[in-house]
Amino acid sequence: MIKSDNSSNQIAETALSVAGLTDYIRFLLEQDEQLQRVWVTGEVSSASQHRSGLFFTLQDPDGGAAIKCVVWNSQLTKLAQMPVRGEQLIILGSIRLYPQRGEYQLSVWQALPAGVGLQALRYQQLRKRLQAEGLFDSQTKRSLPHNPQTIAVVTSPTAAAWGDIQKTLKQRYPGLYVLFSPATVQGEQAPESIVNAIRRVEMDGRAEVLLLARGGGAVEELACFNDERVVRAVACCSIPVITGIGHQRDESLVDLVADAAVHTPTAAAELVVPALAELYNQHQQRVVALHRSVSFCLETAQNKLQEKRNRLRRLRLDRQVQQEIQELSWKRQQLVRATTMQLHQATQHIEMLRQKLTTLDPKAVLQRGYAVVRQQNGAIARSAAELAVGEELLIQLGQGDIKVKVTEKPVNN
Repeated sequence: MIKSDNSSNQIAETALSVAGLTDYIRFLLEQDEQLQRVWVTGEVSSASQHRSGLFFTLQDPDGGAAIKCVVWNSQLTKLAQMPVRGEQLIILGSIRLYPQRGEYQLSVWQALPAGVGLQALRYQQLRKRLQAEGLFDSQTKRSLPHNPQTIAVVTSPTAAAWGDIQKTLKQRYPGLYVLFSPATVQGEQAPESIVNAIRRVEMDGRAEVLLLARGGGAVEELACFNDERVVRAVACCSIPVITGIGHQRDESLVDLVADAAVHTPTAAAELVVPALAELYNQHQQRVVALHRSVSFCLETAQNKLQEKRNRLRRLRLDRQVQQEIQELSWKRQQLVRATTMQLHQATQHIEMLRQKLTTLDPKAVLQRGYAVVRQQNGAIARSAAELAVGEELLIQLGQGDIKVKVTEKPVNN
């Protein structure tokens, strides 16, 4: 009995109180670095709002385990996703233990959608950011060429979309030159592959428009067309881009940034080039419209011409023109007569002057028997006193010249 009492005393001395055990467990939980910042994924099974915050339970989809969670009011507005029953979430928080209930719970800092929900959140965040940059603005959209001679196609060489595009282009616009830039359009390697394919088209420099296409598929298969690298490659492409991605789906970010977007590769091929039948019909319509326009212009011109003819008849301009012609003829005759008279008078005056010149001509005087006596210096001798005996003189006769010498000077009276 004494031994039993000692054992009981020893046990009593080493036993922990409920508070002590709780404090020890709380110390272990709250001091663990792994539990101070932990990500937990699960499904919200219940949620209730209280004055201090939102309390909810997060459990595994199979119901095998659950944990209570709390989001204090100060943290609610910072959550990316509000916990709602049935939603799959990824929770960030820390483990806390409450002694009064002997329970532990997760104090939540952030809640993100899990699975498809997470992809949707990332999609919306990226979309808002790119939209804020102006990548989706309608003012940045470029017009497509009306009749391109060379286009580029970016898609998978093994996809049905490539075959549909080739068939459609051949039917609608034979002779079109198509540059094919192959790319992977599904999986982790797809974004980089698509960016490289677009870059090859730009470096080539021949294409007037680029067609980016892929057939239908699940949401996860089309994720590459929401990749920021692909979106920016399309936005920065130097030529217009048309997208034809998937069949039944929401718009991808590439659709929003492209210059034109349709729902199928075939529709994209139909948009990029016109059909020859349509071009022929348009040509015929233009011919008919041109014929009508020319006919209308001709008819209008003929009506105006006839109207002017009628006005001329009313104004009797032909009579006025005839009178002007007669007046011009009379003035011409007057001018001819006046000119003839002036010419006759001038001719008579010239003849009179000619006769005077003839009379005054020294040669004519010589012809009548006179002579001109010149001294050796060429001066005309006018007085015998000027001459000296022995001086040679030149006598100019009517016919020829003679030289003489003065032998004797007459005696002055």
